[in-house]
Amino acid sequence: MKKISILDRILLLIAGLLAAYQISFGLNDLNTLSTWSYTVGFGVLLVAGLLLIILGFEGLESQIVVIVSTLIPLSISLGLVAEHLPQFTIPYLIFAIAGFAAIAITRYAAKDKIATIVLAVTHGIAGSLITFLPIILSIRGTAEAGYFWVGLGGALIGVGGLLLAFLKAGKPIISQETIFSVLPILLLLMTSAFVYGFSFR
Repeated sequence: MKKISILDRILLLIAGLLAAYQISFGLNDLNTLSTWSYTVGFGVLLVAGLLLIILGFEGLESQIVVIVSTLIPLSISLGLVAEHLPQFTIPYLIFAIAGFAAIAITRYAAKDKIATIVLAVTHGIAGSLITFLPIILSIRGTAEAGYFWVGLGGALIGVGGLLLAFLKAGKPIISQETIFSVLPILLLLMTSAFVYGFSFR
């Protein structure tokens, strides 16, 4: 397994500081569910980055890390739904809870193939929502043009999630070393896109 480098740790630290900034200063004037959802999403992102800094990429071998990391796309997508599509809040909240529970259960009680499918579907839906909803809102003019950067962050989180999901299933799309090489910069770019995009909300 690739050892984490000093540069990797610096990139992860910057991503963590950006996530902390978003929690502290970027969640004003929101409804309660959106505030809590974004706080959980960026909070988990902050903790995940710190754990990688401390434990190295070996930390990704833990099933708990895989499960908890799922809260990032689920929480951020729930925040977007609660903020912009309030009529769908309850159905999507049910999906988010059910998806998280299904991932937690299948990580320990199902074959790798089933667990991977559940993870990929849940990540895919949440990631697609984070990607396309801000872009659509920007195009329609119901949000400022810069809000599309949130969608770019969603695309990056979707790519990262799927890469790690297939790696965990033993069927990596690209080599493990390549995934670990690009992961810190991917997390930094993703967090930067989110923080910048949400400033246009």
